[in-house]
Amino acid sequence: MLSLIEAPLDKPLRIVQFLGGHGMRRKLMSLGIHVGDIIEVDSRSLFGGPVLIRSLTNNTTVAIGRGIARKILVTLINE
Repeated sequence: MLSLIEAPLDKPLRIVQFLGGHGMRRKLMSLGIHVGDIIEVDSRSLFGGPVLIRSLTNNTTVAIGRGIARKILVTLINE
């Protein structure tokens, strides 16, 4: 398992687990990000900016902060 910060760009990933508390989980769910979703990391800023992720499950793109991205664990889906 990798965090979103460590995950490769433009590769399909499955969300496995959220390491944060109830508030963080509720925030991610309100953005349409759920455990089991298939996503791709579109871009990462070099100097601490947000991480842009694209959900392949529901076809949305969301920017999240690096602190939250560290708490989202994913696995690489082999094509």
